Amino acid sequence: MARLKELYQNELVPKLMKELQLKNVMEVPRVEKVVVNMGLGEAIQNVKILESAVEEMSRITGQKAVITRAKKSIAQFKLREEMPIGVMVTLRREKAYEFLDRLINVALPRVRDFKGVSAKAFDGRGNYTLGIREQLIFPEIDIEKIDKVKGMNVTIVTSARTDEEGRALLAEMGMPFRKQNVAA
Repeated sequence: MARLKELYQNELVPKLMKELQLKNVMEVPRVEKVVVNMGLGEAIQNVKILESAVEEMSRITGQKAVITRAKKSIAQFKLREEMPIGVMVTLRREKAYEFLDRLINVALPRVRDFKGVSAKAFDGRGNYTLGIREQLIFPEIDIEKIDKVKGMNVTIVTSARTDEEGRALLAEMGMPFRKQNVAA
């Protein structure tokens, strides 16, 4: 079992029930899935970028990446419908918890001048999206084999009903939220 999932089941569920004043164990928010997305606008001119992105994303997440395609044609960007423009991976269950564990405890601390992640990036339903500027923060990536630094979005979909529940869940899991400056 993933280390973070074990921690969640054994320690965080009772703690969150008490903190959020929930009566039933099934009400406790949990991670449903983690979606990692890499948009590659340059793939329109250079298709080889997609191949390297699929390989890097698969190495980072431990699951084969899927190539995403354009839904509409946009003339200004020289983009046609069904052209490949990005890669994504959806992680569920054990793989989602393992990826989150590596993201929180290994990758994020490797970000240069890291002061924490924004606590405002919730969508109103308890889901959190985090932007990462470069894939080099993951130890699975070999720096010598990188042709271009690429960014990615990590969306953590939770069963929380509100942003406060989602924030409580991620904070208990160890997500390093930035301290907010409160002027009183």
